[in-house]
Amino acid sequence: MRGKRDYYEVLGVNRDADDNELKAHYRKLALKFHPDRNPGNEEAEEKFKEASEAYEVLRDPQKRNVYDQFGHQGLEGLGFSGFRGFEDIFSSFGGIFEDFFGFSSGRRSRSRAQKGADLRYDLSLGFMEAAFGIETEIELEKVEVCPSCEGDGCDQGTHPETCRQCNGTGQVSRNQGFFTVRSTCHHCRGNGQIIPHPCPNCNGSGQIRVNKKVAVRIPAGVDTGSRLRLTGEGESGSYGGPPGDLYVFIHVESHDFFERDNTNVICQVGISFIQATLGDTIAVLTLNGKKELKIPKGTQPGDLFRFRGEGIPSLRTGRRGDQIVQAVIKTPVNLNKKQEALLKEFAKIESGKLSNKLKNILKSGNAEAS
Repeated sequence: MRGKRDYYEVLGVNRDADDNELKAHYRKLALKFHPDRNPGNEEAEEKFKEASEAYEVLRDPQKRNVYDQFGHQGLEGLGFSGFRGFEDIFSSFGGIFEDFFGFSSGRRSRSRAQKGADLRYDLSLGFMEAAFGIETEIELEKVEVCPSCEGDGCDQGTHPETCRQCNGTGQVSRNQGFFTVRSTCHHCRGNGQIIPHPCPNCNGSGQIRVNKKVAVRIPAGVDTGSRLRLTGEGESGSYGGPPGDLYVFIHVESHDFFERDNTNVICQVGISFIQATLGDTIAVLTLNGKKELKIPKGTQPGDLFRFRGEGIPSLRTGRRGDQIVQAVIKTPVNLNKKQEALLKEFAKIESGKLSNKLKNILKSGNAEAS
């Protein structure tokens, strides 16, 4: 038992605290650290157990007297070594949790706890933001636990009361001939409890609607249709239930130059027929800035060139795709007389080449015939 905190310190009360004060402080801690309100939070679970153990001792006159005289070691002589788990706590505090949640046992109150609703947010990103990732902040309207009453719907210093109409069951029965018909209790609306003094901040609902800013880290490589899940950023649960999740759906805007194909990016680059014929070195825009591309002699319309590793990162592996450059050969317009003359001369030369080629074919054909 050594190393445990003082029970009065755990509950935050003085050593002369009466039963009502002990109960009020334990109720506040139990609501705050209840396992249904803090799923997977080991620290909260330990504080819930610690507060329950402290209240179990201090509410019992015999245990409290021994503890006041001999501390934690004195309780060992009574055979008290704390709770083994949540089931022991809920079993021991059935009446207490009836006051807190309106049910006769912790097990039932746990089943009443409801997870909060999931939320959806549609986020538009620029092409480059999606390619490289971004940290941003979104604002949404959501339901959260009322900070004034911490979710129980009661004004400060008060607590829910068991509905006398249904004795906390949430249902009432009436006989109709040989049958017994059960229906939802109209007095408590099936909750099993009533709130005689509602919290003025939330009007007894235990929840308020707020505008909240949420930080979102968008990983590099997302695309339209990608979905991010932010656990616990949905609406708050009811009766101690965990909050829902927030799902961010991504929509990526198109780009003036780049087109995306999975992790590859595709672009078209215009070159003159002179560049295509004689070859050249040109600057091409990539996701990381401009990069030189060598155009070989004799490039044809639609030829493809590749910059390896200049594409978009894969969400799974982080490996970047390629940038594929398609050559678009531009036909010259508005030629002057000299340019036209040169092209005509070029055409004659090409025509002469073709004529000579045909003559050679014909000659070879005649030679084979003879």
